[in-house]
Amino acid sequence: MKKENSKRLTAAQTAELKALAALPDDQINTRDLPEQRDWSGARRGVFFRPIKKQLTLRLDADVIEWFKANSPNGEGYQTRINTALREYVAERGQERGAGRSMRGRVGASAGR
Repeated sequence: MKKENSKRLTAAQTAELKALAALPDDQINTRDLPEQRDWSGARRGVFFRPIKKQLTLRLDADVIEWFKANSPNGEGYQTRINTALREYVAERGQERGAGRSMRGRVGASAGR
């Protein structure tokens, strides 16, 4: 949701949200919410979007061609490169105790 399109909460709404947040889960009435049993139409990663940073990066031509050749219609090759780099960082982070900033998001941006 874009900030300029959202309205500020009223004092009453803010108070209600604080009161709900203070309640234990077993005391929140959810009887009017339908129970979701069929997740076959669910889409993964719809709401999570990692922050992307544009940069200029020089890669060997054969590496770029390999990713393009192994992507449908050459589309999504940059996402595949990003995924490969995430996997590499995750593996190296576990070896050296680094990579904590990745927060277990390896593959989180796959398919975008």
